[in-house]
Amino acid sequence: MKIETRTVGDTRVLDCTGKITLGEGTMSIRNTVRDILQGGAKKIVLNLANINYIDSSGVGELVSTYTTVVNGGGQLKLLSLTKRTRELLTITKLLTVFEVFDDEKAVLASFK
Repeated sequence: MKIETRTVGDTRVLDCTGKITLGEGTMSIRNTVRDILQGGAKKIVLNLANINYIDSSGVGELVSTYTTVVNGGGQLKLLSLTKRTRELLTITKLLTVFEVFDDEKAVLASFK
């Protein structure tokens, strides 16, 4: 998995590409978010538009990352879920946990 981090105002947007699976995918998210939190940023968006596969470990990592960010006083929101990812989060009832947006402007405005 590949993650490109952009800064928009005081928000970090993580553009994720590939698969979120056990190993490299989950570690990439964990390490990137940890570094962002240590740098003092509290507003994080995971852009999942280019995620083509997510396994149970990937779902677990999303939940773990969410918990880490919230416990650190921050906010984590999801952007542009693929149909498959949305179905997975619906089945697992995690759509009720995450704030999910389809538009980048809307997710950025939601932090204000």
